[in-house]
Amino acid sequence: MSLDTRAAVTVDKKAAKALRGSSSTTSDKVVGGISHAVLAIWAVIVILPMLWTLLGSFKTTKEIFKSPFGLPANWNFDNYVNAWVKNNFGPMFLNTVIVVGCALILVMLLGAMCAYVLARFSIPGSRVIYYLMLAGLTFPVFLAIVPLFFILQGMGLLNTLPGLIITYVAFALPFTVFFLFSFFKSLPYEIQEAAYVDGASEWRTFFQVMLPMARPGLAAVAIMNFLGLWNQFLLPISLNTNRDNYVLSQGMASFASSAGYQVDFGALFAAVIITIVPVLFVYILFQRQLQGSVSQGTTK
Repeated sequence: MSLDTRAAVTVDKKAAKALRGSSSTTSDKVVGGISHAVLAIWAVIVILPMLWTLLGSFKTTKEIFKSPFGLPANWNFDNYVNAWVKNNFGPMFLNTVIVVGCALILVMLLGAMCAYVLARFSIPGSRVIYYLMLAGLTFPVFLAIVPLFFILQGMGLLNTLPGLIITYVAFALPFTVFFLFSFFKSLPYEIQEAAYVDGASEWRTFFQVMLPMARPGLAAVAIMNFLGLWNQFLLPISLNTNRDNYVLSQGMASFASSAGYQVDFGALFAAVIITIVPVLFVYILFQRQLQGSVSQGTTK
């Protein structure tokens, strides 16, 4: 091949590469613009109702109906006091913290141990157990209400906080195992073998070596479990009819329906803010862990 021919081929390759680069850049900009537009619309849809609820929590019921989008005449916390004290949201908040906190600790401990064994050891029936866990993700909650009712009644745990904790753990466990299985599977085996060589037992290897390495995945699944358990409604309203053991989701439903058309909407909006503030706080606190580990835990 002559020098002129080589030069011509090189020029053609550079031109083709430049053309592909320009077309790729244009398509990326279009996709990026559409994505940002959709996200902006979605943010507006989510944020505006929250802001409206926040403003309404400082208004009286009359102000809410008279000027639903206006600013409150007086910025005070009377509605929050009414929701917390008069409508018994203080004990319900405490019940929710106890139930969700205990259930979250148990499901994270049991889920991590189960996922670790299924991912790192070849035991008879491990695949069957894993697929049964996946099947638990597809099981509708409402189909289990009647069996759960009689099971908890037979155990003497119906209408109790321990019964609600056990139920929460059972329904959150399949997702926890599914998420952490891939995460533990991706961890290097060399570190586990090095721990064995140093004389570490299985328990010590898990708690002191492998579990700290899986901390990002644990944080991510803990956040998602917290969101689901905190906002759980069907299970407590069906299995926990004792008003002394109400959680926040039950209190919200009872508050909204108890007074008919005489609902104190200002206090109701304040109760909504009280309910969602812990969720927002936890998400904001751990959002970096969530962003950094979701892809790692689900794609490997």
